[in-house]
Amino acid sequence: MRARGSGRILITGSIAGFIPGTFTAVYNGTKAFIDSFSFALRNELKDSGVTVTCLMPGATETEFFERAGMMDTKVGQAEKDDAAQVAKTGFDAMMRGDGDVVSGWKNKLQAAVAAVTPSGALAEMHRKQAEPGSGKE
Repeated sequence: MRARGSGRILITGSIAGFIPGTFTAVYNGTKAFIDSFSFALRNELKDSGVTVTCLMPGATETEFFERAGMMDTKVGQAEKDDAAQVAKTGFDAMMRGDGDVVSGWKNKLQAAVAAVTPSGALAEMHRKQAEPGSGKE
């Protein structure tokens, strides 16, 4: 892509990358890496004709929570964003050449709150959503 001077890359990060993930530490840490990696790669490729877009959704209606054994948690049982709409948001942002996009207004609010909230408080808030057994029985 760099050699031909054009291209688009869409990377799926997550708003989880902004939050210390109590009970999902590896997942959130990995998403923090992906978010950071995409921003750095975008900068490396600036003026090359190649764009890098990082899609950062929140909880999305997929099999993720079932596969992760999180169906007994508040977040696992909560209403989630529509996967097709999240994908469209990411695709549209990529086609515009946007650097990053958070899908959904609730996720935008959560990302903004995470930017100004101490990490310890975020970790405690995440605990209440992801702690095994925190959901309704």
